[in-house]
Amino acid sequence: MALLDILTFPDPRLRTKAKPINEFTDELNTFIDDMFETMYDAPGIGLAATQVNFHKQLVVIDVSEDKSEPYCFINPEITHKEGAEVCQEGCLSVPEFFADVTRAENITVKALDRNGKAFELEADGLLAVCIQHELDHLNGKLFVDYLSPLKQQRLRKKMEKLAKQKASA
Repeated sequence: MALLDILTFPDPRLRTKAKPINEFTDELNTFIDDMFETMYDAPGIGLAATQVNFHKQLVVIDVSEDKSEPYCFINPEITHKEGAEVCQEGCLSVPEFFADVTRAENITVKALDRNGKAFELEADGLLAVCIQHELDHLNGKLFVDYLSPLKQQRLRKKMEKLAKQKASA
C-alpha cells in the first residue's frame, strides 16, 4: 500500500466533477486500499478520490474511533434527506481550519461497494455529515463554499500563504 498526496485548497483540481466508475479491477481495489491508508494516516474520517487527484466517484469513510467500520462508496447518490443540523467540519484538503456547516440530519445513500455490489445505507449523526461532506467533493464542492465570501477570501489568502511557506522550506 502507498500513501497518496492530498490536494489542498485552493488547488483548482479540487473543483473537478468526478465521473462514474464502470470497471471493478484489482487496480481499483489497490487504489481503495491506498485511499484508506492515506485517510487513516492523515488522520481523517473521510476521503474522496477527488482529493487525491483521481476524478472518479469514489469515497472512503470510517468514523469509528478504532478504525473498525470502513465504508467504501462507489458512484454514491443521496436518495433521501431529512432534518437539519449544524456541525463543525474540517477537511484534509483545508488543514487546520474548521467551520460550522448546516447538513441534513438523516440521509439515505445508495452506492456500489468495492466489488460492484449495490447497497443502500441509512445514516445519521457524524456518518451522515461525513457522507454529505465527501459527496460534495465528488461534485467539486468544498465545505468552505458554505461560508460567507469574506471568510472564503480570508481562508484562500491564508492557504496560499501556507503553500508558499511550504514550497520555500
